Amino acid sequence: MAKKKKESQNPNEHVISENRKARHDYLVLDTLECGLVLVGSEVKSLRDGAVSITEAYGKIINNEVWLIGADVPEYREANRFNHKPKRPRKLLIHRREYRRFAMRAYEKGLTLVPLKLYFNKDGRAKLLLGLCKGKQLHDKRAAAKDAAVKSGLRMAMMKRR
Repeated sequence: MAKKKKESQNPNEHVISENRKARHDYLVLDTLECGLVLVGSEVKSLRDGAVSITEAYGKIINNEVWLIGADVPEYREANRFNHKPKRPRKLLIHRREYRRFAMRAYEKGLTLVPLKLYFNKDGRAKLLLGLCKGKQLHDKRAAAKDAAVKSGLRMAMMKRR
């Protein structure tokens, strides 16, 4: 059985994993594209599409941003040169972006949440990191109510045609 490829809005990127739950649990204030420091077996495993970023988060350690909790399973053919599946991975961002983005998260108590992991047109693995604020239960209910109203309007417009 062949794997279905995930469609992305941008034709220059191949989406590996998307954290759809993050947009439900958090209010995304800003996003930033980051590179990842990976070893060879991790890249091969990413190309297989086997990765989970749902429980991952960004953390600032020694003025660097790290991705903690992302699960990249071992690549079967890598044998003894394999990687640890849940190891912390360093994120590559410019210094000015670090000052603007990560320090804002540190000062205001916001969370760095990975939203999407993909390969760009050059074949490099990129991570879309979001600066997020946690939603309260009433915010989630309001968002669900708005979605239901929009869906009802759409259905009513479809019936008119």
